Amino acid sequence: MAQMNDLAVLVKELEEQLVTCIRCGMCQSVCPLFEQTRKEADVARGKLALLSGLMENIFEDPSGVSQRLNKCLLCGSCAANCPSGVNVLEIFIKARAILTEYTGLSPVKQLIFKRMLANPKIFDTLTQWAGRFQNLFIKDQANAQGTSCARLVSPLLAGRHVLPMAKNPFHKSLADLSRTPLAKGNKKDSGLRALFFTGCLIDKIFPNVAHASVKVLTHHGVGLSIPQGQGCCGIPALASGDRETFTRLVDHHLDLFKNEKFDVLITACATCTSTIKKLWPTLYKNPTSGVKEQLDALSQRTMDINQFLVDRVKPDFGKDAPSVSGPSGEIVTYHDPCHLKKSLGVAAQPRKIIRAAGKTLVEMEDSDKCCGMGGSFNLFHYDVSASIGNLKQKNIADTGCTTLLTGCPACMMQISDMLARNKQNIKVCHPMEVYARALEEKIK
Repeated sequence: MAQMNDLAVLVKELEEQLVTCIRCGMCQSVCPLFEQTRKEADVARGKLALLSGLMENIFEDPSGVSQRLNKCLLCGSCAANCPSGVNVLEIFIKARAILTEYTGLSPVKQLIFKRMLANPKIFDTLTQWAGRFQNLFIKDQANAQGTSCARLVSPLLAGRHVLPMAKNPFHKSLADLSRTPLAKGNKKDSGLRALFFTGCLIDKIFPNVAHASVKVLTHHGVGLSIPQGQGCCGIPALASGDRETFTRLVDHHLDLFKNEKFDVLITACATCTSTIKKLWPTLYKNPTSGVKEQLDALSQRTMDINQFLVDRVKPDFGKDAPSVSGPSGEIVTYHDPCHLKKSLGVAAQPRKIIRAAGKTLVEMEDSDKCCGMGGSFNLFHYDVSASIGNLKQKNIADTGCTTLLTGCPACMMQISDMLARNKQNIKVCHPMEVYARALEEKIK
């Protein structure tokens, strides 16, 4: 009982935030998980009640509460629609950290987070070796999404269509970026200097997104800084309650960026943008003197690449963009990543980029509804993740599009899986990819 009392004291740190919830149930109407399971413990109100029970020493099973708390997409739909303004995501992440400190990380997670993810050089080396030998375990599929399936029966990969690791991760090509073909496309200097944060998935699975982003930014006269040695933004560790690894990664990047001169930190990953902007300043553990101020300042300068181009660079799309004589006729649709629209309020800007690329944008039903990825949620609750994802792929297919565009690489992975499983001949791309290709066509 003494240990449970200790846990109750730790959870009391959240008391002021927990009491804000008035149990109105509005979160039920927007929770993609509750839509599938119809279980009160799967919705925000139910999870907050479980945390209150721990705080009041009603429950004696912290592991059960932890399991319920981890069964969440962290999509932010509940927070975005809460009439009381409950910061559900922050509460859940803090609670996961408290429970993890109490129960401890599993040996597998300790290996992944503390030994691999927390050390960017080691992580780069291991993923590069994994990419070299991946064909022993997966086989390519002839589909529009470029996915692969497991060669052997595997509990983790069975039935999944996964995107393979890139043969050449983005960080390996940094030395060649000065020779981008679009450097001569526009000599105008925007007067802005940006630091580009790559992110794990773009670096190792979607390097084309990074290359496209560099081409677009260079074309519009943005001075670029892309430091070598970047690592993960820390959200996988933080979402699993490992606040220590998260803090180590934040420290790593603060040290990496300290001598860089830039006006804006930009990323092409919705999750990285949201993490740096919202979570680095609020969940960094035990900040020393001056670090909190650094993180607050960095947060103010962090932007999604679509937002940066439209709101800060402000190109004259009628003059500078490729689409000066109307759309090309290719039908595309756009999925709003949860971390981009719900967390950051960025929705109009990607659509302006897509139209500037000369595409006919047809809006899908529920474009801002979660795709069901949720990071590790997809690994541990794939059946529910796939059910949510199938709703998304149907809405995509109903538009009659040839390409699905979205600003989050995790969403790109999930939607590629769902479209491939349903044999849909629809490509999955980032808005920067179609915009960069349109610029290249204009230069030719």
